[in-house]
Amino acid sequence: MQFSDRLRQLPSAQHLSALQLQALDGTVLATIENKPGQAGSLAVYHALGALYGGRIGPMAATLGLEWYGEHTADARQHPGKHPNIDRLLDLAQSQAELVAVVVPA
Repeated sequence: MQFSDRLRQLPSAQHLSALQLQALDGTVLATIENKPGQAGSLAVYHALGALYGGRIGPMAATLGLEWYGEHTADARQHPGKHPNIDRLLDLAQSQAELVAVVVPA
């Protein structure tokens, strides 16, 4: 399924200003903002966090990579081009977990 089609199936994240990805100790590792170029990733990570109780680990990452559709293959071919997908690729291969913390608008 194409990423644009998948986005239409995910819950809206328009009510968020951003989503922080934190280590288990609370350290903020990344922030995905609700702005052009990041809104799709915000929707993916928000949906994953909601589905997996606020934690994004290997299972959630694998599902997220599926949701990114054609962009996952591009990220594999061009490391660094899609940092939010790169993060999921790393998580899918590890036992690490991130905590998804919503920042309301």
